[in-house]
Amino acid sequence: MILPIHLRTNAYAGIIRFCILLACQIAASVAEEMEKGISYYQASPSYSTTRDPDVPKYAHTLDQYPWLDLGMDHRTRFEYRDDDIRRPEAGLDMPFLYRTRAFLGIRDVLDPFRFAIEMQDSRRSNGNYPQDNRDFNEFELIRLQAELYFDDVLAADPRGNERPLSLRYGIQNFEFLDRRLLGNNQWRNTANTFLGFRGAVGQDANDWNLDLLAVQPLAREISAWDQPVDGQWIYGLIGHWRGWENITLEPFYLALDQETTATAADRTVHSPGLRAYGRFGDSGFDFDASIIHQFGENGDLAINAWGGTVEIGYRFDHPWKPRLSAFFGYASGDRDPNDGTDNRFERFYGFGRPWSANDYIVYENIMAPKLRVELTPTSRLRVDFGYSWYDLASNKDRYPGADAIRDVTGRSGSGIGHEFDIRARWQITDQVETIIGYAHFIPGDFTRHAIRPGDTDFAYLEVNWFVF
Repeated sequence: MILPIHLRTNAYAGIIRFCILLACQIAASVAEEMEKGISYYQASPSYSTTRDPDVPKYAHTLDQYPWLDLGMDHRTRFEYRDDDIRRPEAGLDMPFLYRTRAFLGIRDVLDPFRFAIEMQDSRRSNGNYPQDNRDFNEFELIRLQAELYFDDVLAADPRGNERPLSLRYGIQNFEFLDRRLLGNNQWRNTANTFLGFRGAVGQDANDWNLDLLAVQPLAREISAWDQPVDGQWIYGLIGHWRGWENITLEPFYLALDQETTATAADRTVHSPGLRAYGRFGDSGFDFDASIIHQFGENGDLAINAWGGTVEIGYRFDHPWKPRLSAFFGYASGDRDPNDGTDNRFERFYGFGRPWSANDYIVYENIMAPKLRVELTPTSRLRVDFGYSWYDLASNKDRYPGADAIRDVTGRSGSGIGHEFDIRARWQITDQVETIIGYAHFIPGDFTRHAIRPGDTDFAYLEVNWFVF
């Protein structure tokens, strides 16, 4: 029987629609299966904010013993510092800094029990200034932790990644968020370490996970075992949500509780905040932004402080993968020492290096716009350079970068200075990396009046050797 033309056309259209729908369903099913097991985690593209992994980068899992993580590295850095404003006197200093680390971790084979130990030795030679705990921390444990790890208590995420539960206790060395509040301070010759509890629900690979902290910071002792800071605790609740493609949200709450000591009043700082970072599709643009409010009590003073950062970047379509970024960072300072309110932002235990190549700036009483360019000419060579402007958020509060100098009258001004810096990182082999850098600082009105006039120069050559 021959069907009328319009019936045949409708039949063909129906068959075509069916085939298209079936193909879409098959493609969706294949995509879903291919997606399973793929991590949700994406590192922020912003400058110098990627956290050091839980097992440090210099450690590796041994092929013959897949339950054992082992690593050792050594870093030697030569510095040329002319008129460093952090020093009490102007002059030339050319120290050699040495840092050696070793890590051993045991996992899987004894689950739920896991264990990790990490040691670090930090020293300096040829320096013109007295020993301090920025450069010296001899034969120190920076990690000695026991962990209970359960990988089958909670259901896996939609991509099939396990969502484990874990609880650690001991000396710990970690980084969170963008490293500006909690970081182990990779640039400095000595590390930030803590003693206490760390819990986790989930892992970075999941669509969401949660970290919990109750730790005491350890005071770095030059030639003795580090001890907990007297009466000080840090509490944290840090969330990570990756449900939107290319965007990560990190709501968090940090608190610092400091009991009264001989040199400090009883102090409680509550610090809720939100960080968001990601990419704008395939446009080449990316962003990383955070906002933080702090409140509490500092002795008889009420705390009311703010901080935040924002960075917008653009990655050009070029073989060298150039990225241009604009950054602005702010942390409030105390506006009036006599108004009954403390507006000084609490910087916790963050990483200072992203603020200043000279290491002159920390996350306190600061306004800092920056422009930066990053280049990757080859897979083993990375170059970045930038220009930064630094001002006190309050010209009546202290400048913590130079022995906490403070002009309560504000007459010294607010300009800390400008800085140009450039750095090149060359991965010579899989085991050896060389870094060379230079920074030039031009003082502003505050630095000229309250510290000393004159430009400063800083150059360095660093060699990192991964033993294993």
